[in-house]
Amino acid sequence: MSSNYVVEAGDPAPLGATWDGKGVNFALFSAHAEKVELCLFNANGTREIARIPLPEHTHQVWHGYLPEVRPGDLYGYRVHGPYAPEAGHRFNPNKLLLDPYARAHVGDLKWHDALFGYRVGHRREDLSFDRRDSARLMPKCAVMSGSATWGGDIRPRVPWSKTVIYEAHVGGMTAGAEHLEEPIRGTFEGLADPSTIAHLQRLGVTAVELLPIHDFRDDRHLLEKGLVNWWGYNTLGFFAPAARYLVQPAALQELRVMVRRLHDAGIEVILDVVYNHTAEGNQMGPTLSFRGIDNASYYLLGDDPRYCFDTTGTGNTLNLENTHVMQMVMDSLRYWVEELHVDGFRFDLASTLGRRRDYFDRQAPFLTAVHQDPVLQHVKLIAEPWDTGAGGYQVGNFPPGWAEWNDTYRDTVRAFWKGDPGQAPALADRLLGSAGTFEHEGRRSWTSVNFITAHDGFTLMDLVSYNDKHNEANGEGNRDGHSHNLSWNHGEEGPTEDPDILALRDRQRRNLMATLLLSQGTPMVLMGDENGRTQHGNNNAYCQPGEMNWFDWNAEDPFEEFVRGLIEVRRSRPVLTSERFLHDSDDNPEGRYVTWHRLSGGPISPEQWQDPERRAVAISFHGREDATLFLAMNAGPEPREVTLPEGRWRPLIDTAEGRVAPEGVGEPVEGTLTLPDRALVLLEEMP
Repeated sequence: MSSNYVVEAGDPAPLGATWDGKGVNFALFSAHAEKVELCLFNANGTREIARIPLPEHTHQVWHGYLPEVRPGDLYGYRVHGPYAPEAGHRFNPNKLLLDPYARAHVGDLKWHDALFGYRVGHRREDLSFDRRDSARLMPKCAVMSGSATWGGDIRPRVPWSKTVIYEAHVGGMTAGAEHLEEPIRGTFEGLADPSTIAHLQRLGVTAVELLPIHDFRDDRHLLEKGLVNWWGYNTLGFFAPAARYLVQPAALQELRVMVRRLHDAGIEVILDVVYNHTAEGNQMGPTLSFRGIDNASYYLLGDDPRYCFDTTGTGNTLNLENTHVMQMVMDSLRYWVEELHVDGFRFDLASTLGRRRDYFDRQAPFLTAVHQDPVLQHVKLIAEPWDTGAGGYQVGNFPPGWAEWNDTYRDTVRAFWKGDPGQAPALADRLLGSAGTFEHEGRRSWTSVNFITAHDGFTLMDLVSYNDKHNEANGEGNRDGHSHNLSWNHGEEGPTEDPDILALRDRQRRNLMATLLLSQGTPMVLMGDENGRTQHGNNNAYCQPGEMNWFDWNAEDPFEEFVRGLIEVRRSRPVLTSERFLHDSDDNPEGRYVTWHRLSGGPISPEQWQDPERRAVAISFHGREDATLFLAMNAGPEPREVTLPEGRWRPLIDTAEGRVAPEGVGEPVEGTLTLPDRALVLLEEMP
């Protein structure tokens, strides 16, 4: 293909396509390529109009400068080199490749066997080189100007101790919002709408944690079953926002508006990010970007280089021990902070990011790089501290400065309120920030990100409505998703009209949410739990495109007001958000401590703690400048008489009655009170 474009040497840095006001510098890392061709396309990406070899190769970076290229122009790459799977190389210049540094992707991915570097179905992979051109099937990269108008955007910078996270899905939050115009439903603009932000403000959350918004595409096997990749844990571009959340192609300003409006409302933006693997799957997957650019550099390979080394369960693992791959990840993180103003990240399968291949290392290159980075050390960092590899479960083992998803909190609180025996000692630790796991090296109580429910698993309503998962809609014979749900249907599986069962389910929702918001640590609330969102018993709704994954804007659930009240009680009682772990002594600088009680009065002995039938606990929270709080929890099937500490007490929360208010919810009490079965009360000592 001929080209009349002028191409100059350009520079090896920065990587990607960089507009300088006069032209565009293109730079692509590939350690093993023999030739790199830049492909330019017409305005709608349907026709390749130029194929230009990059003229220079400096320190493993191929580069060139084109004065005639402008922002908005579409491009991709073809990379030449050996097709030698036995050596880990899978170059195929017949496959158009996305730039790993592209700021925007335009167009659809059209699944076809021509997307694969080998002949699908051929018996000998090493002899099945596929010569079909994939350009017509691929999205294209868009050159972006790099300029952004932020005005006076001010980051909320909410302290960790005051943070309340709301885990949400950009599409699911407004896809069913009939009050919004159709084009913006399920988009960044929908999330930025004043009505959406008003709901978050009324609820009282301080941060939204968004499921992946890096560009991803629907998997072939899902589309063939009429399903989609709803969650988005299959990244195709670490700098490009997901095209499905944009109203106009490559309109990054829509994302910036969302961030700016959330900031104006005092709400931080945390991104769920997937740097442990890519959308290209295992060695039999498609050739879309990294695999064709330099498979042996971008991916960890097995002892036999034909195969990917996989600790993620997705088929491949990014090779963060490669300097340029590490640079790509760090550049991506800084880009989202500096150019798009996000406030933090939750790292999917973060144990993989801390691996030295076969084992986890707290001094691994990525964890060390983040710790010293002058940009990233000032944002919120949350680890999902596990992966699927050997030794991958690392809860409590990430370095200081990291917060961690705490699944032991989830499981203990679920088991306690379900009425399982032997939960009291573990519950005591979980209520106080899981100090046994996280209190080391000066780490604070906010390190534990506490949750009862998350995107992966039952919603809160389903947790109290189903004993078993019901994932038939996923098309895998209900074999997918985990079975250890610690759930309880309270007498009937799924929907019911029995008023007693419904009343008990509502009480249990209140118990679970109150426990979450009264515990030390950072609470995370799942989108829609405040108004009864159900997935109809599906605990793995990653592929469901419809109402199952949508926030219900028409729901009228008094539970929403209850959750608002809980968050306000938490916010207004400093002892509940103490940064330091609370113990039964006041020797911390804040002068705050706790006392554990028997329900009948007096301290609990070690032997009483170990009683497997103990299903009720009571604790008081003290501080030099704080009013004393008294919390009693009864997960048993019978009411209990509670002897209160001396004084007059104002009830703040009563889950049996469904009442909560920072100023109190009833008449003062003293002496004793009756705590109903499966109920929680929080009281405040009166002057």
